[in-house]
Amino acid sequence: MQNFIFQNPTKLVFGKGQIAKLPELLPRDKKIMVTYGGGSVKNNGVYDQVTTAMKGFDYIEFWGIEPNPTVETIRKAVARGKENNVGFLLAVGGGSVLDGTKLIAAGIASEVDAWDIVKKGYAEEQLPFADVLTVPATGSEMNQGSVITRAETREKYGWFGKYPQFSILDPEVTYSLSDYQVACGLADAYTHVLEQYLTTPGQSRLMDRWAEGVLQSVIEIAPKIKENPKDYDLMADYMLAATLALNDFIRMGIAQDWATHQIGHELTALHGVTHGHSLAIVMPGTLRVLKEQKHDKLLQYGERVFGITEGTEQERVDKAIEKTEEFYRSLGLTTRLSEENIGEETIEIIRNRFNERGVAFGENKNVTGDVAREILISCS
Repeated sequence: MQNFIFQNPTKLVFGKGQIAKLPELLPRDKKIMVTYGGGSVKNNGVYDQVTTAMKGFDYIEFWGIEPNPTVETIRKAVARGKENNVGFLLAVGGGSVLDGTKLIAAGIASEVDAWDIVKKGYAEEQLPFADVLTVPATGSEMNQGSVITRAETREKYGWFGKYPQFSILDPEVTYSLSDYQVACGLADAYTHVLEQYLTTPGQSRLMDRWAEGVLQSVIEIAPKIKENPKDYDLMADYMLAATLALNDFIRMGIAQDWATHQIGHELTALHGVTHGHSLAIVMPGTLRVLKEQKHDKLLQYGERVFGITEGTEQERVDKAIEKTEEFYRSLGLTTRLSEENIGEETIEIIRNRFNERGVAFGENKNVTGDVAREILISCS
């Protein structure tokens, strides 16, 4: 196990009716900016709950943070926040609203342009922020990460800052999500775990078992959610699984991959593919191309998660990869580029972008632009 420092300061406020606790959690001595997406919160009752809880607070609202939040929108919010002397931010929405709000918090606290903060990779300063989460998927409610798109150049990058002060998670707000949103959220959570787990074996028994438990739970609840998307306990497990998949708990002291995410970000930036869906397309290809490198961990994954114990080692590895793709398809997602009308031109653009940037991803830092091309061809 590698050396590590662990600290996660986010307070999780979990369960039905917990939005009503906002008055106990929000500061009363600061001007608050409440950030929203496109308006779904007005249809599912969340907006009414938030505004009722915030009676008596000094706050303004900012609407319009889009899925895959753009820096162009964030700049407008930063300007508005500075004009109104905002001192605290509350994101109300899914992971995209929270990702965008993290950058707003950094932009208001700095004189640096928001895109320069993203390109630098981290924020030196941020206003305090928190969230009311409505779409379980990204894990942004309990981590330091954020991913931002620049629409002008069709680029998408991740960067890091502070953790939310608190996150309110009420599983009942998920009842209004579409089947596609839930499918993408489950795929996102599942892939987050794979990015941390499917690397080098023998690093930590504890991290392996914890990751495998989250994977098995997602596999178990996914078909049940399809049958009953308003079952509170199922949606509570889904919501918490998405948080645990990316809140640092399952990656203490271990090597991580994240090549699939980097390739998936490009598909989103170039074609607008929903993030979780992009991962369902790319991850099976990543495993196919890197199966020798990940051979031992794939054997363990196949046996412990899918119960694959028969056949030669190579047959078991191949079966584990097949079962992974089958899981994504069982959610109702496509897993091939051709199904989304994405072809060779996009593959070449991504390869060239990676090579021009001189990047190499994965636990062994060997996923260059040329390897990314191999992966994408495997996904065609």
